[in-house]
Amino acid sequence: MLNSFSQTIIVNSDQTAEQLGSGLLPVFSTPAMIALMENTAMKCIDDLSEQDSSVGIAINVKHLKASAVGSEISCEAKVVAFEGRNYSFQLVVTDATGSVVGEGTHDRVVINIEKFMSRL
Repeated sequence: MLNSFSQTIIVNSDQTAEQLGSGLLPVFSTPAMIALMENTAMKCIDDLSEQDSSVGIAINVKHLKASAVGSEISCEAKVVAFEGRNYSFQLVVTDATGSVVGEGTHDRVVINIEKFMSRL
């Protein structure tokens, strides 16, 4: 397990509110920001066996600043709690100027893939 992980993306037109149906404007959407946050947190849990994965079970975020297509966006996830199979993260998304685009918390749980999929 990593204590933190960060990654940077360039906003593209597929990630806009207009494209994803969460709004009418061609700006970085909240659903795309949440996906980036979850993916960044997921990558902190890097020591799982091939039979295991992690799934998101809770997320609480604020989208604080709009970002245009072509903007550089970074997300950092920090593990703030870990107990058994449960992980809790603090998330911060910033733009190239260092301004906070979004922030929040996220919980993930480690699952056995075969067992999880057999329940569907």
